[in-house]
Amino acid sequence: MKVHFIGIGGIGVSALAQYYLAKGHEVTGSDLVSSEITELVEGKGAKLVKNTPKDVDLIIHTPAAKPEPVKGVKLLSYPEALGELTKEYFTIAVSGTHGKSTTCSMIALILIKAGFDPTVIVGTKLKEFGNSNFRAGKSKYLVIEADEWNFSFLNYWPKIIVLTNIEAEHLDTYKDLDHILKTFKEFISHLPKDGVLVDAREYDLKQEDARKLKQVLKVPGDHNIYNALAALNAARELGVSDEISFQALSEYQGVWRRFETEQAELKEKKFTLVHDYAHHPTEVGATLKAGQEKFPNKKIWCVFQPHQYQRTFHLFDNFVKALSETEIDKLIVTDIYDVAGREKGEIKKKINSSKLVKKINKPWIEYLARDKIKSYLEDNLEQEQVLIIMGAGDVYKILDRD
Repeated sequence: MKVHFIGIGGIGVSALAQYYLAKGHEVTGSDLVSSEITELVEGKGAKLVKNTPKDVDLIIHTPAAKPEPVKGVKLLSYPEALGELTKEYFTIAVSGTHGKSTTCSMIALILIKAGFDPTVIVGTKLKEFGNSNFRAGKSKYLVIEADEWNFSFLNYWPKIIVLTNIEAEHLDTYKDLDHILKTFKEFISHLPKDGVLVDAREYDLKQEDARKLKQVLKVPGDHNIYNALAALNAARELGVSDEISFQALSEYQGVWRRFETEQAELKEKKFTLVHDYAHHPTEVGATLKAGQEKFPNKKIWCVFQPHQYQRTFHLFDNFVKALSETEIDKLIVTDIYDVAGREKGEIKKKINSSKLVKKINKPWIEYLARDKIKSYLEDNLEQEQVLIIMGAGDVYKILDRD
């Protein structure tokens, strides 16, 4: 079968493309920009093209695009196509506002160690998967992220749902928190009679399992204890022993842009560089707090790129609170990342990063245009300090060579 993917550089679409490649299908793909993700799928055997080939059997597209139907060719959005797979497998779906990628990764690694040999579609790259966001398994088990944006997860039919948490988010899709809660309930109703809901919102960090996890986990922060507890309890539902789960979680290295730490150098000054995907106020606060816990005796700087005008506008007060509450030595806020196909012109006129910085009104917080940041860091960053680069957009490339 010949399958074409529109938006193949997307983190979900690219994983699905790898699934079809692993099944032996011929895969082509297109995207507006080249990236390390398009390079990844190209390396796996996908052919990148500018336009949709005429002789394809199936077209799968990112929800951000609305391609015209092609006569005689099946057309599915990414959530629709993934939804079809969830019916064919014993699917474990990880849902919630925060922690989906981390929890999904943790569950996958536990099941691999336990011999379940799952197929995995995750919203980030794992070192254990050869820096890929996909793993081809040979069993009936499928582990996926179930994203609530654009009601995507209503396409999925899992046997186990892992729910990390629920907060106001994606207010370009939902009216308010009540609307979000109602939709999550609808998703949970997709479970069969013998299905299982693993609800991490019920967990207590004072329990014995949580204390043990805090000792063995390499990734910092209370939010990761909750993620690990969710993974542990999902594994228990499948009969995996705690011994195997704790071993797998102790070996967990973290994932791409989730408090990903490395040693770096800028103008002969060595420092600790942390990349983090945080883009919701709760995630932002958790990341900054984790930085303080991990590096209590070091000076901490952060470059934050707000993600999407609508999120920044709707959650403005929450961002002000999150960015001002956890005081670090320096916070640089750069321009809002414009998400193609998901922004509304009227909101873009109402909000910008300068307004956010002005409202916070702290001496250690300032706005800098993106093209000014690297030179500023070269001139002002100090030896042996910590730099957190935070945001879900392209801010992680800020230190790349010109």
